[in-house]
This record gives sequence, structure tokens and C-alpha cells, in this order.
Amino acid sequence: MNRIIRTITTSTLFTMASFALAQELNTAYFTDQYTFRHTMNPAFGNDCSYVSLPALGNVNVSMRGNFGVGDVLFDNPVPGGKSKTTFMNPYLSDSEALAGFSKGNNKMTADVRLAILSAGFKALGGYNTIEMIVRSDIGAALPYELFEFARNVGNRSYAFSDIHVRARAYGELALGHSHQLNEKWRVGGKIKVLMGLGQADVVMEDTRVDLSDANQWVMQTRAQADVSMKGFLFKQKQKEYKQRQGSYDYIDDIDVDGFGLGGFGLAIDFGGIYKPNDNLTLSAALTDLGFISWSQNAHAENIASSFVFDGFHDIDVSDRQHPQSLESQADNYGDQLADFIHLHDMGNNGSRTTSLAATLRIGGEYTLPTYKPLSFGLLGTARLGGPFTWAEARLSANWKPLRWLDGGVSMAVNSFSTNFGWCLNVHPKGLNFFIGMDQFLGKLSKQYVPLHSNATLTTGINVTF
Repeated sequence: MNRIIRTITTSTLFTMASFALAQELNTAYFTDQYTFRHTMNPAFGNDCSYVSLPALGNVNVSMRGNFGVGDVLFDNPVPGGKSKTTFMNPYLSDSEALAGFSKGNNKMTADVRLAILSAGFKALGGYNTIEMIVRSDIGAALPYELFEFARNVGNRSYAFSDIHVRARAYGELALGHSHQLNEKWRVGGKIKVLMGLGQADVVMEDTRVDLSDANQWVMQTRAQADVSMKGFLFKQKQKEYKQRQGSYDYIDDIDVDGFGLGGFGLAIDFGGIYKPNDNLTLSAALTDLGFISWSQNAHAENIASSFVFDGFHDIDVSDRQHPQSLESQADNYGDQLADFIHLHDMGNNGSRTTSLAATLRIGGEYTLPTYKPLSFGLLGTARLGGPFTWAEARLSANWKPLRWLDGGVSMAVNSFSTNFGWCLNVHPKGLNFFIGMDQFLGKLSKQYVPLHSNATLTTGINVTF
């Protein structure tokens, strides 16, 4: 089982090795002159035009999840031992070792949004945007039973929910338009041409380990890996069976022959803003509703979906080559286990189509009648990504003390944690600089790795005119 996990994790994570982890700054949704509000709702416009500095206009670093490094690594309880140990250390109690994991699915998600170039300008009776973006998203959904089984293999049955790992990278050319219909309504939309760089999906389905029967132990899972990327190949080795006739192939490595676009797709954003009076503004948007069609798909799976160990029977001790000898029976089990734990390259399955993770946002903002620079906003966000779906409710206080300065603070409750955010937006004539966090970085390891998987930082510099 460990070999399956190690192999498929290697083939999954390669697509996001060179990217930062990022997403939009939800705290700034109600910040009036935040340049990139249109990425969260295409109906938003700006008072001025802008051109982003190449690769510096919108830089985000973010992670979301309900478990992290701090739940896996612990201070070593053994005096004189190494400074850190894992949750599997036998000197840790079960309650302490598993305290950081959710009883349901343990999720970790992240997105990349690196604006290579971006511009916004007034024309055609509204506000228009043009963007060239490199994006990536990654998600992992691991059931609690997986950690429980790794921690304490006992004489009982373990039934896991499905294990999912996904990574995807693609380029995006987006054209947007926002238009004021009347005094109360403003609408906007974007069309996006997607250029797929690569996607990898790893799934372990129907995973079960039954050790409760003293006469028979059963392990089962359907492990599959699908990788869509130009020039991608699974590399295999061949090995002879120990007991049965013939040999088997198993994936030992990966190879990428060249680099290029592996697929194309389309996506749309659409949103609206309704202002029933001077003090209340309601808004909603659905973004990244789309798909990518990949031209090829390398598929791998384990040859056998189950392994049964029912002990050694009628052992012949006189002849080591006898089918009933201890060595022969052990070799037979080894051959069955090899088919179960190894992934086998099933070749190119042809094209496949995958959907993006769409995001739904619904917001309401109330401006104080007695003090117009101050408003309060409530934003609901839902990322619709199958097993990687999450939701959030964020309450913010937004302040605009000067014409060239605004920002705010926020508090959020989401599927992973409760957190606090802030943003600062400085926009004197000719320049826009913003910086903010949807959640604070928190405690870091000595290697400056966040111990928990909820941390963000967003910043950017743009030229305005």
C-alpha cells in the first residue's frame, strides 16, 4: 500500500513543482478601488485604467486545509532523540497523535494565479479587462481512517472513503466587460480561452482492510492514475514472478519528452451588482465555469484490486521446491502482492475532458449613512470542486479615510478554520499598490514552512492612468 501511495504521489505532484500557491483576496472584495476585484466578480469596474507590471501586478501565496505539517510532525517525546518525529511514533498516545486530523475527509487545497500581463480600461460604454494568466490548482482529500490505519494496525476492519489527489496547470487568456445598465444594476462577464499544460488525477477507490478474521486477512483497493500532459510517459521495469510463470511490468519512474500544450478549453465568468439604495449593495458571481479537453491521457492502475492472505497450509518441510513448502507458499503470496501494490501502465487512453473548479460568491455591503467612508460586508464563497469543495462566510469592515487610501479587516469561518484577514490598498495618481492576507501566516517551522495549512499573502503593483 505504501508503494502505491509513493508512486502515484510522484506522478501527481510534478505539475505544480514550479508554482506558488495562490488565490484571490476575499478580504478585498468590498474594497472599492482594489484593482483586481474583477477576478472575483466581473461586474466590478474601476474609476481609472491600469496596466500591471509583468508578473508583479497580482502575486498571491495561499494554502487552505484542515490539516498541515504541524499535525504530522511532533516534538520527539523520547529524551535525547531527534528534535522532530512523526505522528506514527509509538511513544505518542493515539489521542495525541491523531488529534489534528478530521474524523471525515482531511483536505488540503491551493490555487495558483500569476498574472503575466493584465490591463483594464474604459471603452465600449463600460469597463474592459484583458489578462494573460498562468494558473494551477492542487487538492488532496485523505480519509481519517488512512491515518488511523497507519498509526495503529489492529485486528479490526478499516473501510476508507475514496482517496483523491489532483494537480492541474494551465494558461488563461481572458477578455472581460462590465456594463452599467441603470442606476441600480451593473452586470459583467468574461470569456476565457484555456491552454492546458498538464493535469494529473490519482484515485484510490473502495479501499478496505479487514484484519478482524483470524483465518483470513483481506486488503482491497482500485488504484488509478491519469496524467494528461504532452510528451508524458510512465517508465516501467519488468520483473519475474517468484512462483508463477512469466513476468510483470510495474511503473518505476516517469518521463516527459518535450514540453507544450496538452489541451484547450473554454471558461466563462458572469456576475451582477444590484444597488437598491445609496447604502446597500448586493452582488453575486460565478467564476471559472468551464472545461479543458486534453489530447492524450496516460492511464495506470493496479493489476489486482485485492489481496487475500489466509495463512500457510499443509507445509511440506522435506522439499523447498514443493508447491506446499513454506518458501513456495510465501513466494505465491509475494506474486499476488506484487500485482496488488504496483501500478501498471495501461497506455494512452486517448483524449479526456475535465472541468474546472468553479467558485460562487454572494455578497452584501452596507455603508453607514452617518459616515460614508465606513461600510460592513458579508461575503459567502463556495469552491465547487467535487471532493475538494469548500465553503466560507466572511464578515468585513471596510474603511476609506482618504481618496487614495482604503482597506479593511475581516473575520471568516470556513470548512477548514476560523481566521482573520486584512488588506491595504494605496492608489495615488499613477500608481496602485496593495497588500493583504485572508488568514495570518501563523507559526512556522525552522525551515519557514507553515505548520498549519491556512495562510495567505497577496501583493501587487500596477500603473494607473
